[in-house]
Amino acid sequence: MKTSEIRALTDEEILAKIKAGKAELLDLRMQNARGSLEKTDKINLLRKEVARMMTILNERKETVGGNK
Repeated sequence: MKTSEIRALTDEEILAKIKAGKAELLDLRMQNARGSLEKTDKINLLRKEVARMMTILNERKETVGGNK
């Protein structure tokens, strides 16, 4: 998912996608530990996508919250 697509989502939608992404990451890690995961690069791609969504959420909180 591109950054512009993430920015178009609401905070609630982003939070839902983060939660789903973390659940999928857990599943992929378990598959990798069992040795049944063929494409291990999916873990890194998903981890970076979740981090990208979390960064955008944090940017929004900083702009709304003002100076600290």
